[in-house]
Amino acid sequence: MTIVCIGAVLWDVFGKEEHIGGAPFNLAAHAAKLGHKVIFVSAVGEDERGCRALERMKALGLDTRFVHQVVNVPTGYVSVFVSDKGQPDYTIHRPAAYDFPSLTADDQKEIARLRPDWICFGTLEQLSPQVRVLTKELIAAHPQARRLYDINLRRDSWNAELVRELLAETSLLKINEDEVRAVQQMFGEPVPGREAFCRSYSKRFGWDGVCVTRGESGCSVLWGGEYLEAPGYRVKVADTVGAGDAFAAAFLHGLASNWLIPKTADFANRLGSLVASKKGAIPSWTMPELSALQLGQEARRSNT
Repeated sequence: MTIVCIGAVLWDVFGKEEHIGGAPFNLAAHAAKLGHKVIFVSAVGEDERGCRALERMKALGLDTRFVHQVVNVPTGYVSVFVSDKGQPDYTIHRPAAYDFPSLTADDQKEIARLRPDWICFGTLEQLSPQVRVLTKELIAAHPQARRLYDINLRRDSWNAELVRELLAETSLLKINEDEVRAVQQMFGEPVPGREAFCRSYSKRFGWDGVCVTRGESGCSVLWGGEYLEAPGYRVKVADTVGAGDAFAAAFLHGLASNWLIPKTADFANRLGSLVASKKGAIPSWTMPELSALQLGQEARRSNT
């Protein structure tokens, strides 16, 4: 599977600690670890954080070709405060270099040669006119590619008009329960329950599917007309930064592997939970850890 991710690469600043992140970047890193070809489109500044970001990308096995350096704009960073329950609150500092990505004619030819299966994007970066135009160009140039939209509504980083436009370009929507309520308020069309939301809004916008993430309660998924609720995994949460992005990467992995939807949803829940149990958006994790998490869950269920 080949995935194009367009959006922010930035530094999550936790006090004196800095961890590389940005929702599309997190998805890209986890997808690459799962063995997929990733084309990450973004920009960094010609500053120390930008140089570190490019080196970290290389260490994570990501191609830096499509991440350009821009002058006179700093590499993006976000101040993160994590509550005692592991829930993050963000202060996003802009303008940032990721607001100004670009692709050369040769870049475009290389992406066309690779024939992407998915184009992934969020909301925050699409506020940038340059990102918005580039995303539209990528979608138009690759009609065969499905589009994953991780709605990710950050405070002061979205507006209703933009969200409506992005929803209309979506094949698979990833959304959490708070965002489900926000979307229904936006359209003034509340529906009773998660399944009704998934079916009603999928029909309205022509989505192939929806994933509603629910933390340790798991997720609700509509795909190919099949609706299910997959139970989550209870872990000791370090922070939830990047857990949803890991979920998205894992869900795409399951689709690419032609797994049944229950297996795909379970795998996505597991990877999201494992990432939430560790610090930072892209912590080190292994497949044996994922297997151990599954075995532990099965053992607990058999004892109840």
